[in-house]
Parts: sequence; structure tokens; C-alpha cells
Amino acid sequence: MRGVLGIVLLSGMAAAAQSGVPWREAPEYARVLAPSGDRAAAYRVYVSALDIQATLDLLDADTTLVRAPGAWQPRPVSAIDAFGQAGGYNRSMMVRVYGSRQPQVARGARRAGGRVVESWTLISPYPDAGLSRLEPGTLLVVLRLP
Repeated sequence: MRGVLGIVLLSGMAAAAQSGVPWREAPEYARVLAPSGDRAAAYRVYVSALDIQATLDLLDADTTLVRAPGAWQPRPVSAIDAFGQAGGYNRSMMVRVYGSRQPQVARGARRAGGRVVESWTLISPYPDAGLSRLEPGTLLVVLRLP
């Protein structure tokens, strides 16, 4: 399974169907979470029914991921810290949907050709695209770096 998740993210749904990895591309989230303008094209968002620990267990075999100290460690953070300030989402709705809960967030990077090419943020649980309820599973936000 070495590198399978990276292949899924690069090759889209065809690779996902062939590999059996449980990611689904979720462009509806990119419209909500990514900043407006040209930078939004650099974002891809995926969802999985797996919780964050099961997701990280699968990612453990991916040799393209950068294993820097502190990377890929799930931590509870506020909803606003999880999703950042750059996106166009309604911050008060995001805070309301989480209530007193804090999402678990893990961050890291992926490399190809000897350089870092993507920044990954995994968030669990995650809100539906309308910010009305929490979904079980994990949301993956991928920022492709120039």
C-alpha cells in the first residue's frame, strides 16, 4: 500500500476506485474553505468515513509524506484554528456547528522529486458543506505548493 494515498490524490477518482482507498473528492468543500481568487485552484479537498487515527494508520505506510517532528500528530484545536482565517466560510456558523467540541487536527507535508509539493490538513470530525452538522470521518485539505 506504499504511496497509495498520494496516487489517489494525484490521479483522482480513477485511482481511488482501483485502489480501494476510502477517499472521495469533495469540491463542495473547496468552495467553502479555500480563499477566493487564483489561490483557490491550488486547493483540493477529500473526505473519508475513517476516523483520523485510522486515516493516519493508513498514511503511515506512505513514504512520500514528510516525517518532521510534530507532523501527523492529531491534536484538539478550536474550529477556527483548524480551518484557518483565509477561507470564505462563515466563522460564527463554524463555531456553532462544533459547539463545545474541538476537532482533532493533524498536519503534515508531502514531497515529490525531492521537494515539498503539498501541505495536508486532516480534520475530524468535520462539518457538512453547509456548516449545519458534524460528519463522522476525516476531511483532508490539500494545498498544492508552487
